[in-house]
Amino acid sequence: MKALTDLTEREVLALAIASEEEDSRIYRSFAEGLRADLPGSAGVFEAMAEEEAGHRDDLYAAYRQRFGEHLPPLRREDVKGFPRRRPVWWQGLDAARMRREAQGMEAQAAAFYERAAELSRDLGVRQLFTRLAEIERGHGDRAASLSAEQESGDAAAEEARAAHRLFVLRYVQPGLAGLIDGSVSTLAPLFAAAFATHNNWQTFLVGLAASIGAGISMGFTEALSDDGSITGRGSPWLRGLVCGVMTTVGGLGHTLPYLVPDSWSNAFAIATVLAALVVVVELCAISAIRTRYMETPFWRAALQVVLGGVLVLLAGVAIGSA
Repeated sequence: MKALTDLTEREVLALAIASEEEDSRIYRSFAEGLRADLPGSAGVFEAMAEEEAGHRDDLYAAYRQRFGEHLPPLRREDVKGFPRRRPVWWQGLDAARMRREAQGMEAQAAAFYERAAELSRDLGVRQLFTRLAEIERGHGDRAASLSAEQESGDAAAEEARAAHRLFVLRYVQPGLAGLIDGSVSTLAPLFAAAFATHNNWQTFLVGLAASIGAGISMGFTEALSDDGSITGRGSPWLRGLVCGVMTTVGGLGHTLPYLVPDSWSNAFAIATVLAALVVVVELCAISAIRTRYMETPFWRAALQVVLGGVLVLLAGVAIGSA
């Protein structure tokens, strides 16, 4: 592996051409990933890809003039200390993160061209490197200015709506589904155990098992139901993790009161009252989230959730008291 200072001028030019080609492909990948939901941001990266392709053409013209058509097979990985691009490093990034990554890429490119200009002995090539270094130095701000051009007025509002929709699809919806399932479905086994045993510790164990079991089940169900390739709902395993964690949290909320020691006076009554109060809080929180993100009127959301919760709770009490 060579250091940059060990490369010939031909190799430095070839490395610059390969680098610009790779960065152009990365920016096009950014644009492809954002086109369906954030067309303004996709336009930003399309423009940047076009600029990188133009730089590649300028460098190749200088290379052909001095060295002919054949390019040596030199890559970033062949040069010691040269910034590398990991094959899938851009996957799963949002538009803001992509812009930050682009700023870093341009800063690295500018530093490379400045060093390459210092090493070049040909006046024309040195001037080309210097010009490209100046251009790349301005590309960090260029990403922001392109964003401002592409995301103004109606486009900005449209992209804000699209970003909100993606947030709801990828995080709020699976999290809410998990919270509803954990808060409602675990009521029956928990209160059935409570009224069957009148023992706080045994009830806690049943609630803990129901919460963790429901969390695992809901997590896998969410992850395996939709890989996100068609619906654009994002990583299935991330959605599954969100759904599973929120399911477990929803079940544990009204399970934890049964940690009240059985040695306390009226321990069962205290734990059951606390658990009931937690259930009320959970159902109100679910209704508030549905109102905030699903645009469901609060009274309707509360009625739907409370009705389901009460039916499951009564079923658990009836079974436990039988």
